[in-house]
Amino acid sequence: MGEQQHVKFPQEVIDEYAALGVDLLGLFSAGHLGTRMGVQIVEASADRVVGTMPVEGNTQPYGLLHGGASAVLAETLGSIGSMLHGGSSKIAVGVDLNCTHHRGVRSGLVTGVATPLHRGRSTATYEIVVSDEQGRRVCSARLTCLLRDVGPADEERVRAAG
Repeated sequence: MGEQQHVKFPQEVIDEYAALGVDLLGLFSAGHLGTRMGVQIVEASADRVVGTMPVEGNTQPYGLLHGGASAVLAETLGSIGSMLHGGSSKIAVGVDLNCTHHRGVRSGLVTGVATPLHRGRSTATYEIVVSDEQGRRVCSARLTCLLRDVGPADEERVRAAG
């Protein structure tokens, strides 16, 4: 679970990060939390990020998908889109996450799709729609990230992640 081996990146993004010696699969993964929750990144570009997450293991006491799990999926996908928009000279830091939960899910896989609402120089905002296996909307989320310049400490962390 959590392996990111089938992610589709635009070629120009692959080239940009390869020139820096950075592994995209490591850098744009779901991270430790996403890995524990089974988040899989399926597709990633600044225009669209798609990821999945199993319901099993991510439920609340009533047996329904935990709202916080949906939020983790949403923030992961929106952050990846923001990072890809900002490019290798920027770090995306989430500053606002809003989630509305529409229906409960007890089993299967949920899929999140993040698309940009705003992509500026200093902020990026993504809408993330999380759906069940029947295509029914489970959660609507909006994430805004601050895009800040990469500093020396950030460069070391980015290289360590990749």
